[in-house]
Amino acid sequence: MDKSTSSVHTPGPTTFELHTLGWRAFQDLCAAVLREVWGQSVQPFADTNDGGRDGAFYGKWSGSPDGTDLPVGPFVLQCKFLARRDQTLSLSGIDEELGKIRNLVSRGICKSYVLMTNARVTGGSEQAMRKAILDEGVVHPLILGGQWVNQTIAMNQRLRMFVPRVYGLGDLSQILDERAYTQARGLLDYLKEDLSTFVVTDAYRRAAEAVSQHGFCLLLGEPAVGKSVIAATLAMSALDQWHSLTIRADGPEDVVNHWNPNEPNQFFWVDDAFGAVRHERALTEGWARRMAKVMTAVNGGAKVVLTSRDYIYRQARVLLKEYAYPLLHENQVVIDVAKLSRQERQQIVYNHIRRGDQSEHFRSAIKPFLKDVADQTPFRPEVARRLGRRAFTEGMTVNRQTVTDFVAKPNKFLQDVFEGLDPDHIGALAMVYQSGELPAPLEILTNERVELLTLIGSTPQQVNSALASLEDTFLRRAPKIGSTDLQVHWSFRHPTLREGFASFIARDINLLKLFIQGLDDIGIMTQLDCGSGDVRGTLVAVPSNLYHMVANRTMAIHRRIQHLDWYQERVWHDFLATRCSKLFLERYLDVDSQLVDRCIPRGSYLDATGVGISLLARLHEFGLLPEEDRQESLHEIGDLAVETPDADWLDIDELHTLFSGAEYASLLDRVRLELAPRLDDTLWHWEFNEQGDSAEEYYGPLREAFDRYIKVFEAEPNIVNEFRKAISRVDDLESEASHWQNNDGEPPTPKPSPSGRLSAAFKAKGENVGNTRNIFDDVDK
Repeated sequence: MDKSTSSVHTPGPTTFELHTLGWRAFQDLCAAVLREVWGQSVQPFADTNDGGRDGAFYGKWSGSPDGTDLPVGPFVLQCKFLARRDQTLSLSGIDEELGKIRNLVSRGICKSYVLMTNARVTGGSEQAMRKAILDEGVVHPLILGGQWVNQTIAMNQRLRMFVPRVYGLGDLSQILDERAYTQARGLLDYLKEDLSTFVVTDAYRRAAEAVSQHGFCLLLGEPAVGKSVIAATLAMSALDQWHSLTIRADGPEDVVNHWNPNEPNQFFWVDDAFGAVRHERALTEGWARRMAKVMTAVNGGAKVVLTSRDYIYRQARVLLKEYAYPLLHENQVVIDVAKLSRQERQQIVYNHIRRGDQSEHFRSAIKPFLKDVADQTPFRPEVARRLGRRAFTEGMTVNRQTVTDFVAKPNKFLQDVFEGLDPDHIGALAMVYQSGELPAPLEILTNERVELLTLIGSTPQQVNSALASLEDTFLRRAPKIGSTDLQVHWSFRHPTLREGFASFIARDINLLKLFIQGLDDIGIMTQLDCGSGDVRGTLVAVPSNLYHMVANRTMAIHRRIQHLDWYQERVWHDFLATRCSKLFLERYLDVDSQLVDRCIPRGSYLDATGVGISLLARLHEFGLLPEEDRQESLHEIGDLAVETPDADWLDIDELHTLFSGAEYASLLDRVRLELAPRLDDTLWHWEFNEQGDSAEEYYGPLREAFDRYIKVFEAEPNIVNEFRKAISRVDDLESEASHWQNNDGEPPTPKPSPSGRLSAAFKAKGENVGNTRNIFDDVDK
């Protein structure tokens, strides 16, 4: 069987809820059929505002793989969309089209005519319509009803990837095998409304092409622009297209640990790869350390999709060591999700209003202003979703100004919504916020959380009932993606809702104290801000009268995690270094007198061991770092630079804050005067200490250090020459070690990318039909 097709697994006809698509999305589907199934080059033909739900295309027929043939050209495709389930298209339904056909024939641009509809077409109505079309002068008419469209979707994977909304419109057991079906159900539970409103944008096409060709994609954009929805939809498409098992990873360690060379078709999806609302250095350093192994998985067939807010990625990029993975330099794999055409923005607004739960009266009232919504800068699909939901617009008077304000000032309206919720709903949101992912049904709560609910005015029993009423508006209920555990969890539908709730909860000091006490260790380190002054990516702002409480809690956390968890240690340092004011750090030093001593680096490599340097720089900036400790740090870093040798210090920007320009130059002098003249000794020590590790992994850091020093001393040819000779010797040592290990050192051979035909399809233009009809015409129907 051709890999592009998939068998139907259950008896009976395959059906999709095509009547829910809307007229524009159905036209996109028809255009995709021509490109993906029939291989035609499609050009748009003028679309008129005739009140009909159709559009037309013209072109030259080039034959089709399924044998469908239109012998006489040029041909025209007409789409006829009916918005109700199980409707039948009859001759009277195309009365208006017959006049158009006559006009097209008279102009010599229609000899073959294809009528494609989502409605049923009986044998009798097909004969009657065919005769009427022939009478208008068409040489060859072809009428394709909803049954044909449904079967075509079921049999063509590429078509489904191009129009992924259909995944949510039918019984997936008919198009996926049992293992894939189990994973698909979890993905659909996660996507639900998102898939029903999904728009195939240019960003999605580019992302799909990146995954197809390179096995890797990084989705960038501001909050609320749809990064996670694209990632989830790519996961669903990969499950269908390549039978990829999906793993929702938390970071690079998850990717490396879960990658199975014997199960190469794995899809790894990592949301907020470098931090959720602010840059988390620990996460970025983890990617830098693990990127080579992640790329080994990609070369072995895995597919990896990361998402990140653009402002966070800009901070992360300098630490990623992009030279370790050249694809990060290429435009093909880094996708700006926020770049949307006007037509794409309008389609997103249309889908959210049409598929939301607003009344027909509200949709009619807001219809004149929806183009203004789509034209807002910046445009946020998540805000368009809220506009389609009653929970977010309760009491809103609809006029141009209120609609514009709702889109331009979403946080203000969101705070008003939170203010209007009853205590049970506030309690439910508080439990989800504290947990990150709250098990459903609600488990036994800690005393601190029960006390918080009491202060709010609710109980665990009432919260359990309130959770269900918040689904699809504020919360999402789904299993963890890629997990074999079918346990369902509650989480916020969107990060901006979570951040808005953080701002809301921080208004009540009494509530806030109990709220903080109920956070777990990771919550304390990642969800609080103790006076940093950075308003971007709002966290729960802690007032100064609670600093002592948080300081004691933070100290207790470190006692539990030190020397046990590398990642949590990084997160702990990052919290103190980036989200704490001078006043808080003073309070913290009162309870942790050994903090500075633990931050002084005393081991190779700084990339892994120098977790406290940024915190030392912060303390020095505030005048809280004793001079003798600062000088000890300078001496230790110099020793590492020469003796290991460790060049990681060259990538640590905080050293320019910690040391003066002259002191920084002294570190370079030590490399110039102490390391460069005795590189033979350094190489001997490395060779002597080699103990059968992977030669490539063992000598890699040494080669990397020499490369970094070559770039620093590029204006000093004598020193550069010494390091180049040393690198040549490193290559010899690695080759010798590899020989004895019986390891040829060759990297995995990259697997060929999927069919180029799929990639070409995502480049195709003309999938949207015409420009004269107002897309919002039927939004209130």
